[in-house]
Amino acid sequence: MVDLKKHGPTIALIFTMLVFVSYSIGGIRETVGSMMNIILGPFIDVLGVPYFVMIMILSSVTGLYSSLVQKYTIDYDKMQEVQAKARVFQKEFREAQLSGDEKRIKKLQGKQERMMQDQLDLSKQQFTPMAIILLLTVPIFFWLLFRLPPAGTELSIASGIVLPFIGIASLSEFAFWVVPAWIFWYMICSLAISQVIRKALNIGGL
Repeated sequence: MVDLKKHGPTIALIFTMLVFVSYSIGGIRETVGSMMNIILGPFIDVLGVPYFVMIMILSSVTGLYSSLVQKYTIDYDKMQEVQAKARVFQKEFREAQLSGDEKRIKKLQGKQERMMQDQLDLSKQQFTPMAIILLLTVPIFFWLLFRLPPAGTELSIASGIVLPFIGIASLSEFAFWVVPAWIFWYMICSLAISQVIRKALNIGGL
């Protein structure tokens, strides 16, 4: 029987990699997107909700469950404790180096190994919530791709939007460099809404 406590981070990492691989397979994207369209499609087709508004709504939903998953799977008290110890250690280590105290430096180097192990454990701890969040979020992204207005569509309330620093842009075109406008809009909405949710839930930064 697999020890989930011991091997959970490794399983989560493998799952995360598989999710990213699935993103590059068109058949999987289309299948998942069409299945999600049964649930989300009526919001656009029946209720007439614009595509860019759906992005706002879904980014709010993903921001909420992402924050909740992190809140209940990550030990933030432990994280803050390790971060505080790291700051104190860095200050002490700099002072020892400046003073040329070799004995103190050697002692601190032994302490550094233990601290690095604590930081590694915290990093592993984040793989599990990442896998859970991806499991819930990727189908939403596949649906957004499935319903993305075709490139070249005449700008309208359904296919275009005014973006910060960019102006009027088609959601199916690139906002800048290789970042599509619809993803840029999703990022703006998600970051803004997530900050409010994390503040309300008293969740620290990762």
